[in-house]
Amino acid sequence: MKHWYPTEEDIEEASASLRQGGLIGWPTETVYGLAGNALDAGAVAAIFAAKGRPTFDPLIVHAPDMEAAFALTSEVPPEARRLAESFWPGPLTLVMPRRADLPELLSAGLPTVALRVPAHSVARKVLVSAGIPLAAPSANRFGRISPTCAEHVLEEMQGQDRVAGVLDAGPCTLGVESTVVGFPGRGRVVVYRTGGLPVEVLREVAPGIEVVDVRRAEDDPGLAVRGEQSPGMLARHYAPRTPLRLLEPGRMPPPAPGRTRGWLCFSAVPEGKGPVEVLSTEGDPEVAATRLFACLRRLDAAEVDEIIAWRVPNHGLGRAINDRLSRAAT
Repeated sequence: MKHWYPTEEDIEEASASLRQGGLIGWPTETVYGLAGNALDAGAVAAIFAAKGRPTFDPLIVHAPDMEAAFALTSEVPPEARRLAESFWPGPLTLVMPRRADLPELLSAGLPTVALRVPAHSVARKVLVSAGIPLAAPSANRFGRISPTCAEHVLEEMQGQDRVAGVLDAGPCTLGVESTVVGFPGRGRVVVYRTGGLPVEVLREVAPGIEVVDVRRAEDDPGLAVRGEQSPGMLARHYAPRTPLRLLEPGRMPPPAPGRTRGWLCFSAVPEGKGPVEVLSTEGDPEVAATRLFACLRRLDAAEVDEIIAWRVPNHGLGRAINDRLSRAAT
């Protein structure tokens, strides 16, 4: 697997691999993705195979600009256009009716397609150079901790012959995946997955936006298409191999003689033995989001019996952090 850097020559080589049906690890502002030609059914199938991703979980498609993204839909709800005009390029994914000729596996058989215009300068250069829309879920084995630097991608994708290389642009600036928003009809605007664009910011443009509880989504007849309505709807995801216990702030777990523990803290350091990772000494949710997955990876590699984590204040990017911790602890 090649280790590229954001030079013109390396970007063109990576883009050529994509045009030829190969896969690459690429940087975005959220996490590193595993990118392939979204119009090539073989490349889409290779993404699922490389990740070990179940075929009922749809992919997000990335485009260089709003009009290129909308060209992949059969209809653009007016609410979607308003959100796109306000927040693209950026960490926002919009789920809209799909164009009929797109590979069916791309959308996991659903009548919708998930679209995003990334803000990362290197990602945008690749999209322009390759000249194709790119399907790009996170570049990790399915269900595992998302990668936020090129080294994580090399660890996760080693031995995958269809992955030509990873384009290294340094650590991701946001550190959590995009916010996923859908339009299930009757004027509803729903957040299927909280992420790098806070709900509070979205509400400035879409005041009536709803946040879906993924564990109860099937109980909402207005949302139920079948199985997963969009990317980001799985109850368990982003998980270390080590069991993770999630506590409310101020709580401590009961003693566990003979068991070793690692500790994932928001700002304060707990009293306890074992490795400690602090997300933000200043209690800054933006810093915490950037560090979340890297901290989880280090604790997972520490060979402890259990990871203890605490919820963070549930506003802004704290919502996305709590969402990832809740799924990792399921």
